[in-house]
Amino acid sequence: MSTFRGLQQPELSRKLSRLIKNENSAISAHESAGRERAAIAAALSEWGESTEDDAVSDISDKLGVMLAEMGEQEDIFAQNLEDYRGVLKHIRNMEASVQPSRDQRQKVTDEIAKLKYKDPTSTRLTTLEHELVRAEAQNLVAEAQLSNTTRTKLKEAFDLHTAAVIERAEKQIILARHARRLLNFIDDSPVVPGDTRKAYEHEMDARQVLEDTEADLRAWEPSVEPIPSSSVEAPTRVNHHAQVAEEEHDEESVTHATSGVTVGNAVPSSSKQVEEAVA
Repeated sequence: MSTFRGLQQPELSRKLSRLIKNENSAISAHESAGRERAAIAAALSEWGESTEDDAVSDISDKLGVMLAEMGEQEDIFAQNLEDYRGVLKHIRNMEASVQPSRDQRQKVTDEIAKLKYKDPTSTRLTTLEHELVRAEAQNLVAEAQLSNTTRTKLKEAFDLHTAAVIERAEKQIILARHARRLLNFIDDSPVVPGDTRKAYEHEMDARQVLEDTEADLRAWEPSVEPIPSSSVEAPTRVNHHAQVAEEEHDEESVTHATSGVTVGNAVPSSSKQVEEAVA
């Protein structure tokens, strides 16, 4: 069914419509990865508790918190990609709105050519030539708007996209580095049968790692350089609630979407999983 909807798109906007549709699938994959990561985190914590080893239980539980937060970052990344995708829709919608003016200009041009071949002296030629002048003027305006929108929104969209990639990477690095600190609290010195391991004494140290992680996530700020723009337009703002309702008719939509995130201003992390763990 989606294939037939794609065929209904104006020819000019079909390629970008396909890209936008594929991006939706990629975004869903990131959301799914986030949920899977949260499930894995819970399984790790549950397994650690079942070992009846205090060190393994405590560290696996806190590693689970880290993994759950990594999953949360995937969800935030998906939200930011949705904002980028929303900006691309402005180009698609403009392409779709320009198609009729191109078609009208071509239609009148073809009619003039046919009439000149069949009846070169027809008085209707003058009328058609005037109509062609109007069609070309309208198309000229539409093409200029398309060119301006394409350049502006392409820069805006990939400003959002690349900023989101950098945010996700930097926050994942914060989580991974602190997670590695936790591994140092596991004494893996071998014991011989009958020996008793030294009591685990790093519970407070491990808790401090979680607090440090939360502090670093809260202190994180975007480090990307702003992308300059000569456009007088305000940055697109994406309305996530409107987009949910739009998805079913995404390909045939040719209206301008309202928008929620300023360019380069990615959704901040809630650091929810780590925050709950240290609370």
